[in-house]
Amino acid sequence: MPLAAALPMALAAGVALLAAFPPYGRWALAPVGVALLAAATHRRRLRAGAGLGFLAGVTLFAPLLEWTNLHTGYLPWLLLSLLQAGYLALLGAAGAWVSPLADRWRWGWPALTGLLWVGQEALRDRTPFGGFPWGRLAFSQDTSPLLRLAALGGAPLVTFAVAFTGGLLLTAAWRDWRRPAGQWRPVAALAAALAALLAAAGGVPTGVRGGGDTVTVAIVQGNVPRLGLDFNAQRQAVLNNHVDATLKLAAEVTAGTRARPDLVVWPENSSDIDPLRNPDAGARISQAADAVGAPILVGAVLLGPGAGQVRNAGLLWRPGTGADLDQLYTKRHPVPFAEYIPLRRIARMVSAEVDRVRSDFVPGERAGVLDAGAVTLGDVICFEVAYDGLVRDTVTGGGQLLVVQTNNATFDVAEARQQLAMVRLRAVEHGRAALMASTVGVSGFVSPDGRVDGATGFNTAEVVVRQMRLGDGSTPATRAGVWPEVALAALAVAALAGAAVLRRRREVAPG
Repeated sequence: MPLAAALPMALAAGVALLAAFPPYGRWALAPVGVALLAAATHRRRLRAGAGLGFLAGVTLFAPLLEWTNLHTGYLPWLLLSLLQAGYLALLGAAGAWVSPLADRWRWGWPALTGLLWVGQEALRDRTPFGGFPWGRLAFSQDTSPLLRLAALGGAPLVTFAVAFTGGLLLTAAWRDWRRPAGQWRPVAALAAALAALLAAAGGVPTGVRGGGDTVTVAIVQGNVPRLGLDFNAQRQAVLNNHVDATLKLAAEVTAGTRARPDLVVWPENSSDIDPLRNPDAGARISQAADAVGAPILVGAVLLGPGAGQVRNAGLLWRPGTGADLDQLYTKRHPVPFAEYIPLRRIARMVSAEVDRVRSDFVPGERAGVLDAGAVTLGDVICFEVAYDGLVRDTVTGGGQLLVVQTNNATFDVAEARQQLAMVRLRAVEHGRAALMASTVGVSGFVSPDGRVDGATGFNTAEVVVRQMRLGDGSTPATRAGVWPEVALAALAVAALAGAAVLRRRREVAPG
């Protein structure tokens, strides 16, 4: 393809991929973006393929991650966007590299495309500093029939299916249309394969695995006085907002206008005053728990264990007895350059903004499995919902209900909706009802088939109460764990090696 055509196609690929994600939600454009990028890089030199992939990556990630610059300036947003675009540059180079395979086995092109995307995401999800899985193809499919495939192989299988679909579109379109005779037959076959894929995905069963008991859960979204990084300068007001909202809920329960909850969930950062060390903060939370007559899962910032260290925690606070230190989850994956600063001295040379993070958050060591009495919770905090293993550990550890505590006060509604899309995938993946509790929104409940109920507005104070059905079984995805991704990534490596062999044979062939 002429470079003059490949450049706008790579740009269009990034736009199509972006439009697939919330808040736009045009999930069907994700395979189109995959097909456009694969077409642009096919048969190109490696450097050209990498450049086209990078162009598509910047077009996707710069606007997708725009919420990171709302209160921290342009530099962190720019660096993060360029870093993520670099992985699509590797994908573009890989697409160019495997072109001989696609040309030799044309019908294998869709699978080849899917494998490369899974391999790219597997690398991006883990590097550097634990990776940043935002923008995975799977997370664009929250309203797609392909979402149900998460119950079989998790996010990697959904990504593979999206990219495979893109490969089908590409294989159907990549032909000499100047000779239309007979072209309709392969196109019809590929269209039939696409229809079969969507039908098969839509037929994958989802829902509660085992269990059957129900619990009544309340999400308290207390809101903050003002959005921005200085929300924690308003920490007393934020705590008061959540206490007062819970007291109002308790009054409605007493009046008989609301059902009494078995559990109340507060979001991340709902008490940035350490309630274990500050008696006034602890007393206020006890007041709320005693009034509502149910345990409260509090999102708290706890001091220690060492000097200059803090923990981002989910802490169960029971009526009558207060903090239950046996039911405490410490976030296992603090966000680099936001909750802790790796290579601080070097990072300071890039931007003095790193010194806003005065105390490094230390990671926890165990999965967020918390016994709340009526229900065993699988708790993860904020961005942890994007990481496959962190969520799965809570389910294999006995979690009956998935809980995501988050604070979106430093971001915007687009980020919150992108995060809710991840919660929807996790609910389907593990056959568990789930919820997301945010300080400012969007909060909501998610059924095991991915449907959202009781979604709140953004930058509002709301309390939502729902009955949720518990699950105790496991899906094929839960049982398989990381192995579907390992298998697909290994096949991607094998494809790259196979392309190397084919290229070598071409180089040494006579003539």
